[in-house]
Amino acid sequence: MDETDDGDGGALTAFLAGERLADVAIFLADDYLDTEGRLAELGEAVDGGVVLVVEGEKGRRAFASGTGMDAVEFAQTAMNTDGQINRHLNGGDCPATDADGPHAVEFAFAFAEEENPGVGGLYAEGDVVHAYAHCSCGTSYSHKWVVGDRA
Repeated sequence: MDETDDGDGGALTAFLAGERLADVAIFLADDYLDTEGRLAELGEAVDGGVVLVVEGEKGRRAFASGTGMDAVEFAQTAMNTDGQINRHLNGGDCPATDADGPHAVEFAFAFAEEENPGVGGLYAEGDVVHAYAHCSCGTSYSHKWVVGDRA
């Protein structure tokens, strides 16, 4: 079994259920996949691309390899703009509705953080998914939600 497959409904399902807190999830649109299809073979197919779920540090390196961007720097930039990102990370509602051109998620990065009642807010309600997306219009944005709150 490869590390992106948890053997029980898929790695993405496990990640979204809060069962893979040490891992990260990466969405790459079909246009971002390497021409040899190596990343596609490692991930889980979703509409418009592939999601990979891998161990944190390895995942950050895979993100950089697939996008040319450092995952932490990307997340820090994206967190300044709130938007909506869907569960499979392959779409969302870009907040830059006044920007010209199409609005489609080109790539996304997500991690989950364990419930922490001491912090309060969402973190007191359960494990929290932090997702960051880059739109084809050039806007990067973020969204977070409590595991299990989104259908």
